[in-house]
Amino acid sequence: MLRWMVVSFHPKTLPPMLRRNYLLELWAWWFLPIMLAAVEGGAIGNIVKKAFTNVPGVPESELNFSVAVVVAAPSIASITSFIWAWLSHAKVKVRFIVGLQVATAIFVGMIGLASQSRGGLWFLVAAVIASRICWTGVITLRSAIWGANYPRADRARIAGKLSTIFHLVMAPVGILIGLAMDWNESSFHWLFPITAALGLVGVAIYRGVRLRGQKRLMRAERNTSSRERPSLNPLSIYRVLADDPLYRRYMACMFVFGLGNLMITAPLAIVLHEVFSVDYTRGILITTVIPSVLMPMSIPFWSRLIVRCHVIDFRAIHAWSFVSASLLFWLGVMLHRIELLLVASAITGIANGGGFLAWNLGHHDFAPAHRDSQYMGVHVTLTGIRGIIAPIAGVGLYEWFSALGAAGHTTDELVAAAQFGGSWVFAVTFTLNAAGGIGFVLLSRRAGGTARHGAVRARAAEGATLPAGRPPN
Repeated sequence: MLRWMVVSFHPKTLPPMLRRNYLLELWAWWFLPIMLAAVEGGAIGNIVKKAFTNVPGVPESELNFSVAVVVAAPSIASITSFIWAWLSHAKVKVRFIVGLQVATAIFVGMIGLASQSRGGLWFLVAAVIASRICWTGVITLRSAIWGANYPRADRARIAGKLSTIFHLVMAPVGILIGLAMDWNESSFHWLFPITAALGLVGVAIYRGVRLRGQKRLMRAERNTSSRERPSLNPLSIYRVLADDPLYRRYMACMFVFGLGNLMITAPLAIVLHEVFSVDYTRGILITTVIPSVLMPMSIPFWSRLIVRCHVIDFRAIHAWSFVSASLLFWLGVMLHRIELLLVASAITGIANGGGFLAWNLGHHDFAPAHRDSQYMGVHVTLTGIRGIIAPIAGVGLYEWFSALGAAGHTTDELVAAAQFGGSWVFAVTFTLNAAGGIGFVLLSRRAGGTARHGAVRARAAEGATLPAGRPPN
């Protein structure tokens, strides 16, 4: 394993002009995921659910909705993407990203100050959301860095390698957090500051990254028309979608499909404790660690597929991996078989490998170079909108269905009611996933299949505003 990583991840596997930036990003991503692992949805959801159960003044329904909020935090924060795209327009991108990374570390460290009380619970929730808002800016602007620094032929491979490092780090960090919390529930007071400090090491390394064609890109951004510039007005999202019908249809399918995916984690964290009575370690294992370990293993397969076809055709194939996972989550809860949840978690990890590539790179198949951040901003913001809806709706449906299934007040009956509620929630997520998958298939057929990819690249090649170092999409 170690030798494979040294050989396949070595900068010499890339053209010389790409190696310096790649090496810096590679080292940075050995440290940045440490602080992000602490606020990853599955991990922080399990921590909130168990650490604040039976805390005086915290009703169970309020606690469950706080789980939904922290799980949804990355997506809730995504709605701020258009703000970051506007603030960073015609600015030095790497410097802006570094500032956001530092702010993320500060908010992650602040979580350790939360007390186990009702006020401490919502202080923790606020710190998680703030850290995720800052990281949303990193994600939005990182797309422009990758688009300018790495040619399309290498981009998916490089993104896959960085993601592999990210998840190889996140998995053991998640396990260590779970073990520490099982040992002592108060350990989060020092866990979060430590992870934040290690994240700052990654920030220090990332400062050395350089954006190729920075001056040309800034000039291109300054010279764009007011209609094409990022704006604080949310209607700018509408303009992008109105001007690009194919991207609009793609985003519509993504909304339905993503709604189902984002609805899973919060109810899953609750069901694991209320129905299966798992500890911190097993809960984080299913929601975080297994997907994190298997995701990078699947990236080489998905990477070969995504470079050969347009992202719409990719999604028409890839979507069914998520549909399969959601079906197994449904069956696992309905039949009370935790081994099915383990298999579903594994399939989710495999599906996440393709999802990472398509989510970070797919907009390049639509966007002109100087509008990368704007297109990505639309995608991230729409993710935020469904991210606000999905986990809260998922927990709301869970509470409602559980109330319908409650037949009494004994422990066994309450577990049965929770199982009933969970079964129906996962039936809904499966339905949404399947509907989104069918939408991608129909859109792929309507748009003309993989032949469209050549047309997209030809249109990009005709553009006069592509900055140096950025190949046509």
